[in-house]
Amino acid sequence: AYTDLVDVKGEPGNFRVTLRKKARAVDSEKCVGCGICSQKCPVKVLNPFNLGLDDRKAIYILYPQVVPLVYTIDKERCRYFLKGKCGICQKFCENRAIEFDQEDEIIELDAGAVILAGGVTPFDARLKPEYGYGRWPNVVTSLEYERILSASGPFGGHIRRISDDIAPRRIAWIQCVGSRDIHAKREYCSSVCCMYATKQAMITKEHDPDIATTIFYIDIRAQGKGFDRYYERARTENQVRFIRSMVSRIVPNPENKTLNLAYASEDHSILEETFDMVVLSVGLCANPSATALARRLGLKIDSHGFCITDPLDMTATSRPGIFVCGGFQGPKDIPDSIQQGSGAANQAMSLIADARNTKTAVESILEERPVSGDEPRIGVFVCHCGINIAGVVDVEAVSRYALTLDNVIHAEHCMFACSTDQQQKIGQVIENKSLNRVVVASCTPRTHEVLFQNTLKKAGLNPYLFELANIREQDSWVHQKEPDSATKKAMDLVRMSVSRVRLLEPLHEFSHDVVQKALVVGGGLAGLTAAYSIAEHGFEAVIVEQGSELGGNARTLYYTEDDTQPSKYVEALAKKVERNPAIEICLNSRIVSISGNSGNFTTVVLENLVERRIEHDIVKNGVERKIEHGVVIVATGGEEYKPSEYLYGQHPEVKTQKEFESMLALNPDSARELEQVVMIQCVGSREIGHVPCVDSLESDDPQADTSQETDHMYCSRLCCTSAIKNSLKLKSINPDANISVLYRDIRTFGLRESWYLEARRQGVRFFQYDIDNKPDIKHVSHCDTGSQSGVSQQVVNQQDNHLEITVFDARLKIPVKIKADLLVLSAAIRPRTESQVLAEVMRLALDQDGFFLEAHPKLRPLDCATSGIFLCGLAQGPKFAVESIAQARGAVSRAVTILSKKRMTSGAVVNRVRPSICRACSECEKTCVFKAISVRDINGQGEKRAVVSEALCTGCGACNVVCPTGAASLAHFTDEQINMTIEAFA
Repeated sequence: AYTDLVDVKGEPGNFRVTLRKKARAVDSEKCVGCGICSQKCPVKVLNPFNLGLDDRKAIYILYPQVVPLVYTIDKERCRYFLKGKCGICQKFCENRAIEFDQEDEIIELDAGAVILAGGVTPFDARLKPEYGYGRWPNVVTSLEYERILSASGPFGGHIRRISDDIAPRRIAWIQCVGSRDIHAKREYCSSVCCMYATKQAMITKEHDPDIATTIFYIDIRAQGKGFDRYYERARTENQVRFIRSMVSRIVPNPENKTLNLAYASEDHSILEETFDMVVLSVGLCANPSATALARRLGLKIDSHGFCITDPLDMTATSRPGIFVCGGFQGPKDIPDSIQQGSGAANQAMSLIADARNTKTAVESILEERPVSGDEPRIGVFVCHCGINIAGVVDVEAVSRYALTLDNVIHAEHCMFACSTDQQQKIGQVIENKSLNRVVVASCTPRTHEVLFQNTLKKAGLNPYLFELANIREQDSWVHQKEPDSATKKAMDLVRMSVSRVRLLEPLHEFSHDVVQKALVVGGGLAGLTAAYSIAEHGFEAVIVEQGSELGGNARTLYYTEDDTQPSKYVEALAKKVERNPAIEICLNSRIVSISGNSGNFTTVVLENLVERRIEHDIVKNGVERKIEHGVVIVATGGEEYKPSEYLYGQHPEVKTQKEFESMLALNPDSARELEQVVMIQCVGSREIGHVPCVDSLESDDPQADTSQETDHMYCSRLCCTSAIKNSLKLKSINPDANISVLYRDIRTFGLRESWYLEARRQGVRFFQYDIDNKPDIKHVSHCDTGSQSGVSQQVVNQQDNHLEITVFDARLKIPVKIKADLLVLSAAIRPRTESQVLAEVMRLALDQDGFFLEAHPKLRPLDCATSGIFLCGLAQGPKFAVESIAQARGAVSRAVTILSKKRMTSGAVVNRVRPSICRACSECEKTCVFKAISVRDINGQGEKRAVVSEALCTGCGACNVVCPTGAASLAHFTDEQINMTIEAFA
């Protein structure tokens, strides 16, 4: 930290890296982060972390959770330090960590690979003077407002106007400030602004439902997984007002410091509204220091300062061995940044795979202190979680209450229990007060339990002597408007946790061998990339593909917007995979069952499937085979929705974008004859609609319901870009073709915005329509004697191929009729139909749309909730080919953390059988889907009882439920512990 990369010399695998470690004027080895120096410092300067909205001391830490927790002297702003007149911090530092004469240090080290993650910087809103930023105090940037909302921000999480500290009643957000702006030389889209503005408006409503929130926008770009539902919830449930209009200027009212915004309404009249605050949703720009560094390293940079990468490898720079990830490659959100970061890590790891484990150091951990039989001595730590908890729950009252409970020796409340400094403090309290049980009242154990367990482990306590009371997800988040009741519930949850933790006993994990082989489910672009990457790391991989050939959807991706050819790429990749001796391919195969756990799975695969028709059913027969492996990578892909609307399947000149792309690539002569082409976006995406029901269509009853409601409230991410790339392709073949795109929101996010601009320059016309007023499609015969509606089920005569499209233009407020030779539907990306079956077999969760669900959308976007199973490609959600490749490599980097170990430990929460009351009834054996428990002869003399294979047991508890005697008991969740928890609540 606090270090600059100066230079990189050498070749991939053997770089010499020069670093400049900047002088903190504080010895990082001696500083313990106590904060006394900052308390005593008399010098205040503007706080850059809060963007100058408050002050900090001249000796500081950047923010509460900073890593490492070491103070730094701001020498540029500290006038006393420069003149040598102060030194108070040095006088009060007991560890003598202050070193005024400390100088920058030049460090050289060897590295096999380099990853640049230089990030972004926000657009300077002063470059848009019409909005008055920097002149009118109640105009703030989105990042400033983010800090205003934060519990560690300048106002402690309370929403206040900067001018007078008064709570605003009306707040407006203006989108695309420094994005999609040719005049500001920022014609690209910054990808994240629509969603962070929506998030900020939602959080504002959570703070105070009476604050009116309005977002002025051009297009809503909610292209991420789950984003459209979030946007719809903001619009409908939280009453965030969205107005499609660009505000041209802001005029202040000096009397009450309000702000007047003028904008064009949907009926083209000019309206004016008054707001108490205006938030400018500023775009993301390339970090100038990262751009300068990249140029020094000889990397190619685009006109905006972002690092140029390979069209199908968003981590590969122009210099081998140097990789890039995150915003410095182009604007992107958190999940995309994490996935690309993992992909860059994979590329670096595969480059230096031979050096794996040569520098491994074993962490020093205190010997575990025996506590069995000791009187419980419990410590309780109640977390503010910023304002996530403390904004609703009275955490101080909960902390005081905890001290009244039996066996509680220590209780306190803290801002962030998960922060590094608080983790250290918990360890110190454990040691100083001889605690032998710990309760943390904070957030979900799903993401934080392991963190706190490791804290106990480092302090010499068994990690299973810990209990986490979830007072965030189970309390403050669901009782935001009931603070008194929420506080009482938090006390209940803490009391229950304390009662349970009294009965907890030390448990010990066990280790098992790791099968250093990966199973890749799916042989498309993502699956092939994953398998080949596994082999590059020196491990074996098995591909299980249900189809008869490799390549998947990428076989028909003939070109991208920048003329890269994914079809040829995947064809070459498939050949490399087939030739690689470390990769085995199973075509016409599917998974029958899977057992085991992370590092040691056994999967039964049905190979060489042959379809046979038996009466009315199609049955697939094959040969069963067991495969042992350490990890699973799910890359089952997706498929294009086959529309049931807009005369698709009834008229020969209605095609999907995928079919149109095939025509343009394989039959350009037909494209040259096209004069009028119309494209309709969001077909099957972003809507709750009706599709034909197969059962009812077969009914003879004319009154029968022939449709069923479907929920596809998600964006398919790539449709807008597909429409634009195909429009430009057609223009290159036939410049005179008239192309009309009917859209709801154009979502050419990131650097893809340039292709949207190019399409408009070449004359492609764009008409906006509303979801409640979809385009109407009619077939008009040559003799003009009749027409057929777009909802008709009748198949159209192929010779009568003229189409008439009527769209009500939402901007012009008039109906527009367009005659078309060809209608192209931008059809949605759907999860594969086999996903449901595979999810049941592998016990994996699907999201609301049927795609596989990641463990956490931001923290763990590549992992499944089941340890050892990872996700990539269209199986996880709609994405571009280059994103699938990056995500596949990212999944491999996660998988290799397991495969690179020869042995690994498994959790101690497994079933234990009490032999004295087991009667060998086999109910547990019948119930266990993991085959982890079986009834067997234990001494060769016919004495039978249930025996648990700890390596296979996942601790699901199903055997406990069916055991009639109670012999099967789950460690850490015994009947006594659970009953005590319930009794404490009662």
